[in-house]
Amino acid sequence: MSSRKPKFITKGGCGLSMYDYLVEFLNYLKYERNFSKHTILNYEIDTGDYLDYAEHLKLTIQDINLQIARTYLMYLHNKGYAKKTINRKISSLRTFYKYLEFKEYVNENPFMMIKSLKTEQSLPKFFYEEEMQQIIDAAPCHDHLDLRNLALIEVLYGTGIRVSEICSLTLTDLKLESNLILVHGKGNKERYVPLAGLTKKALLCYLNESRSHLFCKTSKETEYVFLNHHGNPLSDRGVRMILNKMIKKISLKLKISPHKLRHTFATHLLNQGADLRSVQELLGHSQISTTQIYTHVSKDKLRSIYMQAHPHAKK
Repeated sequence: MSSRKPKFITKGGCGLSMYDYLVEFLNYLKYERNFSKHTILNYEIDTGDYLDYAEHLKLTIQDINLQIARTYLMYLHNKGYAKKTINRKISSLRTFYKYLEFKEYVNENPFMMIKSLKTEQSLPKFFYEEEMQQIIDAAPCHDHLDLRNLALIEVLYGTGIRVSEICSLTLTDLKLESNLILVHGKGNKERYVPLAGLTKKALLCYLNESRSHLFCKTSKETEYVFLNHHGNPLSDRGVRMILNKMIKKISLKLKISPHKLRHTFATHLLNQGADLRSVQELLGHSQISTTQIYTHVSKDKLRSIYMQAHPHAKK
């Protein structure tokens, strides 16, 4: 499960090494919380770095208190980590100790008392509608991989689903007659998103003309929708590489990522008048505050309309 070597030899009260606690925690995130590989890797890095620190000070899991947690916060600051990175690491450790507390390995969670550092909220990067259309129009359609790549872009942009969600899509998740996709989101939460128009057309083209050719390149049975050139399921990293290569191939000076397409999906919906609650549901956000970050973009649209339409704005 974990790529870290079992070097944490300090024993806790339950006879487990600190590395054992980490492996148990990562398995919990994978099998019970259904977190993506990318998310689990971040937890492994953040928690593992902290255990390195604790090991250096010859501390056990049970030794950590509020004072030591604050000392670790200062240690991260002195190492030159950005505030956003420090907040992520502290958040990871809150979750780690919450798990340890639930399992009764520790009596308290000292990281719950550590406040996140104040940071300037970074605005989501997105494509303008003209840029998005430029990407789709320039996308080649010469072979089976081209058709797959176009379907990837269309589905990411047309549904707003996460890269981990598109990689986990299976054929049974596609409700083509109902124009819906069943998405398996974070924390085993499921939701339906619409599938229509150009998005459905590109996906059907890939399914009917390309997927079977890719599938024939492997002896393994798979129900996953999107396959790589070996016929195996695409990974998160594979999707990112495909998008980057495609942008270079069509010589567009734009930076692209699955999450930028997700940002674009939400921004375009709000700009066209969709309500925030609907966008929240489509994105699979548990808190509407997470969705509200996109409203700043639609303000640009409102300002433009005001400047064009209001008599006094032109004076």
